[in-house]
Amino acid sequence: MENQKLILFQDKQIRREWHDDKWFFSVVDIIEILADTDNPRQYWTKVKKKLLDESQLQPFWLQLKMKAADQKSYKTDAADTEGLFRIMMSVPSPKAEPFKLWLSQVGREKLEEIADPELGFDRLRDLYKAKGYPDEWIERRMQSIETRRQLTDEWKARGVAENKEYAILTAQIAKATFGLNPSEHKTLKGLERQNLRDHMTPLELIFTALSEETTRQIAVRDDAKGFPENLDAAYKGGTAAGNARQNYETETGLKVVAGENFLNLGKELPTDAKT
Repeated sequence: MENQKLILFQDKQIRREWHDDKWFFSVVDIIEILADTDNPRQYWTKVKKKLLDESQLQPFWLQLKMKAADQKSYKTDAADTEGLFRIMMSVPSPKAEPFKLWLSQVGREKLEEIADPELGFDRLRDLYKAKGYPDEWIERRMQSIETRRQLTDEWKARGVAENKEYAILTAQIAKATFGLNPSEHKTLKGLERQNLRDHMTPLELIFTALSEETTRQIAVRDDAKGFPENLDAAYKGGTAAGNARQNYETETGLKVVAGENFLNLGKELPTDAKT
């Protein structure tokens, strides 16, 4: 699965990234929750200055590129669990104690999932069921996650740079498969920050998985190296799936791409932001 993910704390989204074998969380997202402020960036700027003035040490946070509401990636202050505990000491909040417990649980679950990857899938499946997703949809979604993981593993092994190049390849596959890129697909479904794949129909998930598995197999067959060659494989894989989609629509008279979403099920799940 991708390194960057969204997770929920009391229905609030928090961006996080697995970096140097630990989770790093967006500090601004945490501040917004703890301080209950409409301007978390300004609040964090003041806290950050205070921390630096008091400690006169090097910052215990770093900057990682994280996706914002406009779907573009920006350098974002991020801290690991230890760093967040230090930040919380400077942010008086009634949510501090429940947040500390939540943070400890998140770290423990990640270590458990590293030891047994199946646990991550089981927990995700349970979350979807708790949200009310249909069983058929859940199985399609879990299959699509595994297919996506295999593709990104292949890209990584073939010298494709994560984040930006992954996003370009993904958009190429989607455009060739569905006739619209992910941002256009989200607009059709009336989505904003939500994970597009959490709002796909079972048919959309099937053709997404088909396009990504076909892309992976073409990359292996052609021994694609680096970004340009894998971009060509992405176009071919997406085109093959796009042809299959068009044949399906011709034979059944049904459209695969739909405006349907699952917003009625509640807040977004803490799933892979890019998968």
